[in-house]
Amino acid sequence: MTFAAQQGDVRDELPELVIRPSSGWLGLKLREVWEYRELLYFLTWRDIKVRYKQTVLGAAWAILQPVLSMVVFTIFFGELAGIKPDGDIPYPVFSYAALVPWAFFAHGMTESANSLVLSANLIKKIYFPRLVIPIATVLSGVVDFLLAFAVLVVMMVIYGIVPTSNVIFLPLFLLLAFVAALGVGLWLSAMNVQFRDVRYTLPFLTQLWLFMTPIVYPSSLIKNDVLRTLYGVNPMAGVVEGFRWALLGVDTGPGPIILVSSAMALLALVSGAFYFRRMEKTFADVV
Repeated sequence: MTFAAQQGDVRDELPELVIRPSSGWLGLKLREVWEYRELLYFLTWRDIKVRYKQTVLGAAWAILQPVLSMVVFTIFFGELAGIKPDGDIPYPVFSYAALVPWAFFAHGMTESANSLVLSANLIKKIYFPRLVIPIATVLSGVVDFLLAFAVLVVMMVIYGIVPTSNVIFLPLFLLLAFVAALGVGLWLSAMNVQFRDVRYTLPFLTQLWLFMTPIVYPSSLIKNDVLRTLYGVNPMAGVVEGFRWALLGVDTGPGPIILVSSAMALLALVSGAFYFRRMEKTFADVV
């Protein structure tokens, strides 16, 4: 048997994978995402390493951004505007406790919105579940969150604030922030592939969303209980109120807001995932 014939026999024995464009609304194929969990890990680690590469301050930016925002908010809203937090919490701690989860959400939403466009070469060359890319981008923000959270712990020690037993619920509020960031990020990332205007609207959207979230003010300023519950349509309202309740022992807990916020975050995630899968077949051609 000739060498060429032997090669032909080997090729005949190899498994053949045929990738065809999908049509209609699709299942999420989460098992496929799990099968590519190693790729998810390496993409997450890549995003962490690349973010502060060749920067002077490095990971310190994860701390400086919320700290500087806290200083500005304390001067203009705490001192000049005279906004009083619930439970006589010092305004710097009050605002910073909200900025920590907000920074995680804002980073995840913004970076995941641009993640597909920035990974164009990878998308065009090999096949893998595209959901991995925005998920890895949001997960990479956990490192920044931990650094900023460490500063919050130090501030609580300085001001003599001891967290109550409610602190055990803190991981659930972080999970809710992750779900909200990923849900919105899936919508924006899929839209950004086809409509590049999305990236220009992100700074405005982030700034507007920040002031729609009770970061510089407590949600208790809304006296009407029905309106306050509807305020939870903003998923980050429940996250921020939950963080303050879990860490600072604020008497006015998240209440019904957290239920509405959780429902909206889950709705954003499920609908965003299905829309993402619906548009996935066009990514390689358009990006």
